Amino acid sequence: MNKQSLFCKYYAQWIDVYKKDAIREATMSKYRMTLKWVEKLAPELQICELTRTAYQKILNDYAKEHERQTTLDFHHQLKGAVLDAVDEGLIERDPTRKAIIKGKTPREKKIKYLNQFELHTLIADLDIKEEPNWDWFILLVAKTGMRFSEALAITPKDFDFGRQTLSISKTWDYKGDGGFLPTKNKSSVRKIQIDWQIVVKFSELIKGMPEDEPIFVENSKIYNSTVNGILTRHCKSCGISEISIHGLRHTHASLLLFAGVSIASVARRLGHASMTTTQKTYLHIIQELENKDVDLVMRTLSGL
Repeated sequence: MNKQSLFCKYYAQWIDVYKKDAIREATMSKYRMTLKWVEKLAPELQICELTRTAYQKILNDYAKEHERQTTLDFHHQLKGAVLDAVDEGLIERDPTRKAIIKGKTPREKKIKYLNQFELHTLIADLDIKEEPNWDWFILLVAKTGMRFSEALAITPKDFDFGRQTLSISKTWDYKGDGGFLPTKNKSSVRKIQIDWQIVVKFSELIKGMPEDEPIFVENSKIYNSTVNGILTRHCKSCGISEISIHGLRHTHASLLLFAGVSIASVARRLGHASMTTTQKTYLHIIQELENKDVDLVMRTLSGL
């Protein structure tokens, strides 16, 4: 590569050299998508032409079709390659310095979750057979708040019925060719407490199953939409709000927060990298709880 090389070609090579086999496949696909946008927005741009203005124009053009957070992610994925080009002497000054991140106004995202009554109704409607099925899977996610890929990777060995814990240490590559993958981040490796109902039910279910093989994965390819479809049918038959499997994770966290469990404990149970993630995701619930707290503070003070 030299200064006259196309930036999109340099970026493609950079991804191949620095990112291939070093990051998760899901993250790698994001870099590939960023490359496609660079090829679309600046197909003829040479490395030596990448000035602050040229870089800002790429960001601005990208921001026309994306929200600010997505544009920020795009910027971060490009910036690493650009700074390496500066280090290699292909670009004289850092064009990413003082970059302005724009973006479309985000749509209001209200997370979908069930209230306690609706969750009771859903669990009562599940058809828990002697053999593992997707209703068992729905029950486990509702009771643990695991991510879809984490729940698919659960093996009999992960249960410790004596201590009432479940170890989450891996995920299942349902988007690719199957097989175990590492968790989303280090914080996602965790042991969570499980209630006695799960202990009783699952200790019976997994008897005689291979210790190291996933409970819910057979030979066929698994699609998120299949399990979401089964969950939707249950919701319809119960006459409750229709949610996805990921909505069950939100339901789990919401019920714990409303029950007075601390944000720190909920963050650990969900495997969030920091409490900030939990606070951002469940902001509206936390605000509702703060309103309750104000009432409690006023009642406490007025009783003095």
